[in-house]
Amino acid sequence: MVTAERVIDRLLASEEPAIRLKTRVHVLNESVSNRRIRALQQEIRESSRVRRLLSGRAASGRLRGRGVYDKWRGAHWVLATLADIGYPRGDKSLQPMRDQLMERWLNHESFYEEFDANTKAGSYKRRGVPIIQGRHRRCASQQGNALFSVLTLGLEDSRAEHLVERLLHWQWPDGGWNCDRNPEARHSSFMESILPLRALSLFARTTGHLKARRAAKRAAEIFLGRKLFRRRFNDAVMRREFVALHYPLYWHYDVLHGLKVMAEAGFIDDPRCSDALDLLESKRLPGGGFAADARHYSTSASAKGGVEWVDWGGTSKQRENEWVTVDALAVLQAAGRL
Repeated sequence: MVTAERVIDRLLASEEPAIRLKTRVHVLNESVSNRRIRALQQEIRESSRVRRLLSGRAASGRLRGRGVYDKWRGAHWVLATLADIGYPRGDKSLQPMRDQLMERWLNHESFYEEFDANTKAGSYKRRGVPIIQGRHRRCASQQGNALFSVLTLGLEDSRAEHLVERLLHWQWPDGGWNCDRNPEARHSSFMESILPLRALSLFARTTGHLKARRAAKRAAEIFLGRKLFRRRFNDAVMRREFVALHYPLYWHYDVLHGLKVMAEAGFIDDPRCSDALDLLESKRLPGGGFAADARHYSTSASAKGGVEWVDWGGTSKQRENEWVTVDALAVLQAAGRL
């Protein structure tokens, strides 16, 4: 097995400035305030990848297209990507896209209207957020992802607190969120809970908001109680896609993303992360890196949905994917396993 140092050296020689920044900040723990990191952030901003991601902007600064949530080219997804790859904070040219998010996820009356429903069919007869069996059925990953994006990119304003308020209001008794309108759905969804957890944890760290911190801790229990990928009652793998590695995840979930959020939120030392860390280590290639087992995007213009502006390295069982590798090394570093 190739040593971690050699893998890190390869990542530091990457043509992608975002890979080099992720390696320095999240694997080598270099300060984001040092001159080299600031230079890398500017390199990311000027990179061909970012130019392509932002190529749909109109003169107003807003992204053109079918809508903010257009998969994966809408403003919602582009800002989330910029946040994850290390785009520099405080870029005012992104504010029009920030406003697109806020208008989509806050300014609609339906996010504040709620009603009781007894059946799935009945939940679609009115606009607003249905409450079924005492639980709000809402796709909170949308507000969670928006909150994480604006906080990470330094674009937040007073509206960020309104996103937090909605997430806290919709949180389920077991600590997570779910938009499943079947009355039988009584447990939170991993896909709908991981992004609100990530966002509320970040909001709590940056503002000291106690309710957000408590909510993030409750949400973390959804994942830790299931060892990030196992069923509680028999320890079986919950879903096959959870144990495959991907990048980007968008609104989906896998064990690497779960570990990444646990590390960010300060829960990576919890013993219940051990099984997931063991699984991640078992996926290391002979060359020391990690492959992308599957992907949630297409780069083909003829695809019906989920078309990306850029390619993220594709999938392979034997070939290292830089984006997956750098996130995996960052998690292992945070867990003291690198």
